[in-house]
Amino acid sequence: MVKQAKKKYLHLFIKNNFVTDSMTSHSIVIGADIGGSHITAAQIDLTDRRLIASSLVRLPVDSMAAADEVIGVWAKAIKQAMQQTGVQKICLAMPGPFDYEEGICLISDQSKYPALYALNVKELLAEALDIQPSAIYINNDAACFLQGEVFCGSVSGFENVISVTLGTGLGTALYENGSARSADLWNMPFNDGMAEEYLSTRWFVKQYAAITGNQISGVRELAGLAMADTLIKGLFDEFGKNLAVFLNRFIEQTGAQAVVVGGNIAQSYSLFKDALLAGVKSRFPNVTITTSLLGEEAALVGAGSFWFQQLSVG
Repeated sequence: MVKQAKKKYLHLFIKNNFVTDSMTSHSIVIGADIGGSHITAAQIDLTDRRLIASSLVRLPVDSMAAADEVIGVWAKAIKQAMQQTGVQKICLAMPGPFDYEEGICLISDQSKYPALYALNVKELLAEALDIQPSAIYINNDAACFLQGEVFCGSVSGFENVISVTLGTGLGTALYENGSARSADLWNMPFNDGMAEEYLSTRWFVKQYAAITGNQISGVRELAGLAMADTLIKGLFDEFGKNLAVFLNRFIEQTGAQAVVVGGNIAQSYSLFKDALLAGVKSRFPNVTITTSLLGEEAALVGAGSFWFQQLSVG
C-alpha cells in the first residue's frame, strides 16, 4: 500500500509540475545530501517514481578538512552513484547559510566546512566532476527534506505543510504553492534562549549531564536508557512539550495543514510523541502530525524533484 501511494502521488506531482514526454529520457538525476559528517548520494528516477537503491552511496566526510579534500570526497560519492550511466544532473541538499543560486558557501563558525567559506562550491564540484556548473542544482537541506516528503512521502497530497528536522541542529521548512523553502527558524526566541538550544541533540546532552553528572554521546544512547529510568523518560516528555510550543507558533504563522518530523531525534519519536501531540492537538486538533516516511532518502528525492521546477522556469 505504501509503495502504491508513493507512485500515485509522485505521478500526480510529475504530471502537475511540468514533466512532459520529451523530458522522460532526462528523468534520472543524482540526488545528494550533504551532512556535517557524511554525504549520501543516489540516482533518482522521477518518471519511474523511485530512488534506485542499488546506486545508493554513503561516504564519511571530514568537514574540517581542506576544500579540495572535501570536494574530492563529494565528487567520489557522486561518481559512484552515477555508476557510469552518464547521468549529469546533480541536485544537492546543502545546509545553510548558503547562496544556493550562485553556489557560494556562507557557512562559518559552525565547526563544519570552514575551508569552503566564500568559495563557489558549484564551480569547484563541477570541475571535479568534469561537468558544467549549470548541471548542478543546490537547495537548502531542510527544504529538500520537506519537498521529498510531499513529493512521495508521509505528507503527499497536502498543499500547506511545515517540517522540523531534529538533530545536531534544528531545520525548519514550509511547503506552499507547490514548492518547499527553508523557514530558517532555528534562532527563533524561545524561553531564555533560541529554539535550537532546546530542540537539538545538545539540549539532551546538557540536561542529562545536569541531572546525572555524566556525559552521553547522543539521543540514541539516551533513548536506550529511557524505558528503565523515569528521570530520562521525563527528559523526553519535556522535549515533547518544548517542541509542541514551537510547532504551535509555527502552525499559527503558516496555517499549516500538516507537520512532518524528521532527523535523528525523530527515531525516538515514541518517547516524546504523547507530550507533543497533547500540546499541539489542544490548539490545532485538525492538523496532521507525522514522522518522515522516507528517512534520509527524503532530502535526496526532494533535491532531485526540484530539478524539474528549474526546467519549468528556465
